[in-house]
Formats: sequence, C-alpha cells, structure tokens
Amino acid sequence: MKHYILSAFLLLAFTSCHKELSFDIETFEKESAIPCKKDCPKIIIAVPVAKNIPVVADSINKKVFTVIKEIVYFEEDPSKANDYKSLAASFISSFEEMHKKFPSETFGWEAKIKGTVEFESDQIINIKIDHYTFTGGAHGYQGFRSLLFDPKTGKTISTNAIFKNEKEFKAFAEKEFRAKYKIPATSNINATGLMFENDKFQLPQNIFYTNQGLLLYYNSYEAASYADGAKEILFPYATISKYLKYQ
Repeated sequence: MKHYILSAFLLLAFTSCHKELSFDIETFEKESAIPCKKDCPKIIIAVPVAKNIPVVADSINKKVFTVIKEIVYFEEDPSKANDYKSLAASFISSFEEMHKKFPSETFGWEAKIKGTVEFESDQIINIKIDHYTFTGGAHGYQGFRSLLFDPKTGKTISTNAIFKNEKEFKAFAEKEFRAKYKIPATSNINATGLMFENDKFQLPQNIFYTNQGLLLYYNSYEAASYADGAKEILFPYATISKYLKYQ
C-alpha cells in the first residue's frame, strides 16, 4: 500500500513538473444600460490567459492586463479596475459620466480588444493585442501592440533586447524600408510625406514574431498620418537570423 502511495505521488510530481504553459481565450463584455436605438456603447475584451505554470503565467497575465488597462481605462482612480470585469465596467461608467454632461453627443462609444498568441517557441512568446476604441470625434483609433515574453520566466523582453546589434539591424531595416516605400537613399526619410520624428528612421514601437518572419509594424501617427495608415515591413527569418537573439 505504501509502495502504491509513493508511486502515485511520484507520478503526480512528475506530471506537474512537465506541465506546459498554455493559453485559454477568455471574453468579457459590458454594455451600457442607458436606452439607445443604435450605436449602443459596448466593450468586448477577448484575451489569452496563461495557465499551468503559476509564476510564469502570473507574470504574463499581469503584463497583458496592464497594457489593456492603458488602452481602455479613463477613470482617475486606477485601483477601481483590478480585473477584466471591473475594467469593462469602468469603461461603461466613463461613458455614462460623460453622457450626463453631453447627452446628445456621446453615443457610439466602443472598445474592442482581441489578444492572440501570435508566436510561441522555446525562446520567446509574442502576444498581439489588436485594439479599437471610439470615444467621440471624427474617428476611432485602431492599432496593434506587441508583447514579448520569456517562456521560462514570464518576464517581458524589450524590443531592443531581441537584437544582437540593434544599430546594425536598424541600418539594414532602413535600406529595406526605403526600397519598399520608394524613398530615395539620398533623401530624408520623410521626403515622400512620412512623419518620422526628427526626420530620422526609427524602428517601430511594436515588432512582431510571426510564422512568416519578423514584422516591423508602425501604427497610425507613428510614421505616417491617420489618412496614410499604418506602415509595415516583413523580414523572413532566413534573411535576418544573424541579427536576432531569439527565434
């Protein structure tokens, strides 16, 4: 009997040690109770939640939540939203407070957040946050956020940390970017109407690992106007493997 109990314990311990990190999509929705006929204010958050390895999962989940909170939270007291349900409620609450002041001008508020595990290897995990918000004005704002994680620890990997030599990659990327968008090598980077700060090429704030290669993605206003839209360029891994620390 003792032998059986010991064997069962060892089997359980072995199984626990060999659990792999996994993600489940969880969805949270909230709609205003204020009567409306169309464009009823609503928020939908669909997010990948890490599971199975507590320390790693907690680190990833906290970072993802923090980023989504930055996108959709408008109240003054950040302690009011400490999970996705309260975060969704706070968005609707912000609308309803605004509606009290401007009852004929605030309908149409909307937030759509969709998170996906864009890439996963034994070296890096990339979660993509596709977000759209509209809180009045001529148009809403849509963009992508890239979150990079160490799968062993769950800690965030900064964009510049993925390169062996960021300066060398940046020089290579600028040549390819100029070629794609037909910007003469002898002209300023903004010569054709782009909006790089200080008229100098920069790597984007969001870089994605994808199954096809490394994607440099410039959200609207980062390198071009809203009307010109986002800019992007994809590099197959075979082309840039010499620049990358993680693959």
